[in-house]
Amino acid sequence: MTNTLIVVALLLTAVTATAAALTRDPARQAVVLALLGLSLTLLFTVLQAPDVALSQLGVGSAVTPLLILLTVRRIRRRAHSEDDPDGRG
Repeated sequence: MTNTLIVVALLLTAVTATAAALTRDPARQAVVLALLGLSLTLLFTVLQAPDVALSQLGVGSAVTPLLILLTVRRIRRRAHSEDDPDGRG
């Protein structure tokens, strides 16, 4: 049973990592990276590494995607403000 869980967790991680690599839009990629973080958390839990799983849950599933989304938002706002120098929407 344990080997089956490990194989399933590895396949899930491989699928989500491939999806993250193939996603081009940065905002969507942040969401896929959060899913990748969750699948890695599951993998680490199955491999009996709860401390690594908790770190991955916090950093890989929450902080990193949040920082990416905030950065994309700021870049898009700057690009929009440069397109409209009068600030009229």
